[in-house]
Amino acid sequence: MLIAGIGAQELLLILLVVLLLFGAKKIPELAQGLGKGIREFRKAVRDTKEELEKPEEENKSDKKS
Repeated sequence: MLIAGIGAQELLLILLVVLLLFGAKKIPELAQGLGKGIREFRKAVRDTKEELEKPEEENKSDKKS
């Protein structure tokens, strides 16, 4: 297994350190918070794209009329 130059042993060591630092009870809370953050980021990106495309569509319809 190779993820961006990190092998299986290194990944296992990183996960073990995270487990020791945060504890087993805190990790699900951290993952849930991370998931919410990613969803909010994706929503913001989608909304921004829609706002940027909206004026282009309005301009195209104005030129046709």
